[in-house]
Amino acid sequence: MLDLELMKSVATQLMGGGEVSVEGKSTKPERTSYQRLKTVKFAMDGGEYQAIAQNAEKPSRWGQLARDGHKVVQFREVATGKYVAVAVDGEVKEYGRGA
Repeated sequence: MLDLELMKSVATQLMGGGEVSVEGKSTKPERTSYQRLKTVKFAMDGGEYQAIAQNAEKPSRWGQLARDGHKVVQFREVATGKYVAVAVDGEVKEYGRGA
């Protein structure tokens, strides 16, 4: 089960600009090498996850929301590479659960 409140906090901090703090550990966001997207890795429930700011150039519905000025952050489980949730303007939804 994902900790949606923690994910909300990570998304808000990532889009806010500064460091991202999770359980007392602060991490500076990085940029992906290919598309220069803002990203940060964090631990949750014994696993490692990555929060990635949405690329507004993508033709997906999430890209459209980003183009419209919404703050969109995708969450990916690092071990599997599977995208597990999305945050839009601070509201987090798990994939497969109404996202």
